[in-house]
Amino acid sequence: MDRARRHLCARLACGFGALLTIAAIDAQGLRKIATKERVIAIEARKFVYTPHEITLKKDETVVLAFTAVDFIHGFFIPDMHIRADLKPGQVTEVRLTPGKAGEYAFLCDNFCGSGHEEMNGKIIVTA
Repeated sequence: MDRARRHLCARLACGFGALLTIAAIDAQGLRKIATKERVIAIEARKFVYTPHEITLKKDETVVLAFTAVDFIHGFFIPDMHIRADLKPGQVTEVRLTPGKAGEYAFLCDNFCGSGHEEMNGKIIVTA
């Protein structure tokens, strides 16, 4: 076999291996590739989240991308059992898929000073 044919066979083998690797991805991995998740940017600063009200669709996976401006804030949705620390200078992603329509309160659970108790918001999930 001449050199050109060996190179062609090697390239074909690499391509076939790549196809096998793609085929081996589980069903959830394929779903992530096929559908883009909606990303919602949220800023956390003393003593407010912006936006403080978020509307989502039931069973829609979204990514909440938090940026803390001035302090290590917390993010907590008690009814969904979701919690994260939001560190200044970092984007913190929280992925969620609400399974039930309704209104869900969220709040900062890291004490950030006088006014901390007002740092809250609402997620509205529609059917």
